[in-house]
Parts: sequence; structure tokens; C-alpha cells
Amino acid sequence: MPRESKAKNKEIEVVIDVETTGLDYTREKIIEFAGIKLVNGKIKEKFETLINPNQHIRKSSQAIHGISEEDLVDAPKEEEIYPKIFEFIGDAPIVAHNAIFDFSFLNKTSKRLYSKPLENNYIDTQMMFKEVYPQYESCGLDCLVSVFKGSNKKRHRAMGDALALAQCYPKLKALYYQKYNWQLSQIDHVEYLFERYLRLQSAINTMQSEIQDLRSIFKIYFERGGKAVTSNTGETLTYNHKKTFSYDFSQIKDILDETGALEKAVKLNNAFVDRLVSGNALSLEAKEKIKLARVEINENKSFSVTKPDKTKTK
Repeated sequence: MPRESKAKNKEIEVVIDVETTGLDYTREKIIEFAGIKLVNGKIKEKFETLINPNQHIRKSSQAIHGISEEDLVDAPKEEEIYPKIFEFIGDAPIVAHNAIFDFSFLNKTSKRLYSKPLENNYIDTQMMFKEVYPQYESCGLDCLVSVFKGSNKKRHRAMGDALALAQCYPKLKALYYQKYNWQLSQIDHVEYLFERYLRLQSAINTMQSEIQDLRSIFKIYFERGGKAVTSNTGETLTYNHKKTFSYDFSQIKDILDETGALEKAVKLNNAFVDRLVSGNALSLEAKEKIKLARVEINENKSFSVTKPDKTKTK
């Protein structure tokens, strides 16, 4: 949770973005760093650098940022550049989109090179954007930049993304704290709000049932020969039907793979894979291979509602 400064003096925050050899911070390294120092929301200083990690760059990552190993031959080595990077950051809060990714890489680097963790607070603009704009299906940096009209120059490179975020962050922060302060004002009413939440949830469930009931009527209407219906506002109700089939995956896997259709045909159950990696069903070698295939890290926080056990009340 970002902390709102109460000081009337300088509020310094550092917006960062990193490009890496791969996406697993435990074994991959940073190859490009960009930082923008904000003082009271205004851009005051910039710092960017390539970094020679003496390590292979995964093709999946190179396809995103376009940095090749040849581009890094003359780049400064880690021991040369990281003192400058950490000096630039100082003890200021770190601002990043999906901040757990950037912070994890910097934290791991600090531990590896200097045997100490990175103690800066970090502010996740992805989480803030979700809070302010829950209606958007995407909460990526592209969506944030589109909403706040940030720069689209040299995107998916460290400075391009850091600059776009630095331009958008003060506007997002202002809206976020307007909402957050309103939320704080409601905390004393949490018991009532929970009851209200349950009523809304019940109403949603009822409306979903009503919608399904209407859909069933529409289906019967069309199956009895009904024609398309157009509303006064222009929406048209039509009916389509098609057959679907189930397949024996073991029989078609090779065909899908050969034709390049496997990735589109099969949706990976990430939660199940996470459980496999943390469980005891796989060997250490298999777990390591799966970890190498990681393409993104996210941090999710949520609450749950547990229904009462009615058997205990009888």
C-alpha cells in the first residue's frame, strides 16, 4: 500500500523499469535499468543504462525488449554500474508497474552483490490502477498509458516505459488517494458495509438467475421459428447454434504441436502448476524445469466470504 506523505517538504519517489534476461528473478539478471526521480510529482532527474550480465538472454524476453547479447558487449559490468544505480535510487520509495517484478530483481541483485536486501518501500501502480479503474479488463501499462495519455515513444524499453509511467503516476496517485481517503472514512461502518455487500451479492445472483431465465425464453422463441428482434435503441437479438466436440488430448497433441496450434488450443492452468511446484509430486529436476518456463510474476491479494455451517445450528 503506497504511503501518502504528510510532509510539506520534498517528496521524492523513483519510478523505475527494468529489462531482463528472463523472467525468473532467482536465476535471471537485469540488462537494462531506467529510473526517473520525481520531486513532488515533477520529473527532476533521469538515469538509464545497459548492463552486461555475462549471461544468455532468453529468446522470449528478447522478443519483448529487442536487446541482444551483442548490444551488451560494451555495456558496464554489474560491479561497475550497480553502485550508481543504488545511489540514484537512494532510500526513496520505488514506483513501478507490477512492482514485485522490478523490486524482486533489484532485491536479489543487492543480496547477491552486497549481501543485504533492498529496504526501500515499493509502490505498485498496477494495483493502484486496478483500484481506481476496476472496470478495465486489462490492467497492464499499455492500458494505464492509454487512459492517462502518457508517452508511447520507445515502449518496452526501460526508459520508454519508465517515462510513460512517470508521466501518468501523479494523476493516478491523486485519484487513488481520493478513493483511499474515502475508503478510510468508511472503516467504522464495516459491519453495515458487510451486510450491504451480502445484499448486493444476493441481488447479483438473483439478476444472473433472471438473465438466464430470459435467455431460456429467447432460446425457445427462436427454436419455434422466431425471427430476429431489434430494440428501440438498435440492439438486435439473434440466434446461433453450433456443435462442439470433446477430444482425446493424447491423440491430437502431436498434430497440434506440429502445426503450431498447441499454444492456442490449450490453456495452461497456472494455479495448478504453482501447486505442483510447491508440492511433493514432482522431482527437484522437474520443478527446476518448470521454474525456467515462468514468464511473469504477479502479486494478488484478496478476501473471501465463508458461508455459515448450517449443520451446527440445528
